[in-house]
Amino acid sequence: MNRWTLAFFAILLLGSGWLWYTRLPVDASPAVRAPQPAVNHPAPDFTLIRFDTDEKVSLSELRGTPLILNFWATWCRPCRAEMPALQAAYQRYGDDLLVVGVDQGEEGAVVGKFLEEFGITFPILLDGDMTVGREYRILGLPTTFFIDSQGIIRQVHAGEINSAILAEGIVEIAR
Repeated sequence: MNRWTLAFFAILLLGSGWLWYTRLPVDASPAVRAPQPAVNHPAPDFTLIRFDTDEKVSLSELRGTPLILNFWATWCRPCRAEMPALQAAYQRYGDDLLVVGVDQGEEGAVVGKFLEEFGITFPILLDGDMTVGREYRILGLPTTFFIDSQGIIRQVHAGEINSAILAEGIVEIAR
């Protein structure tokens, strides 16, 4: 065998060994991403801590009243812009409509300053490790779910909402 043939096989053997050593395990193949919880299907239940009372709140406990479930964060500009509209809906509809915010990945101190600055009084739940956000397949903030009194998702809106979008969603869940 000449030198070039021997070198070729040596490189081939080393390359094959490296590929075998660094290959992904069979179970590490990319998973198919599950879709976001679907419209006209039940909203997945979860339990989180309420910011102002430190009480555990489960979504299933809120059934019986239409619900606007808003995923947000203090650093998110569209989230900041939509907060006055959410607060106005909360004040306008009182006990006939729940507005609940789910803060994504932030400490209570940061959230508290934000709520004080914006005068937010509707319930805020803390999803510090973003487990619920992942379960709901939140791809961007803000994302708002309109859930009827039976716990069925009737509308999902990704991005900033305004009073017109809120009104449309409220009509859908108040039926």
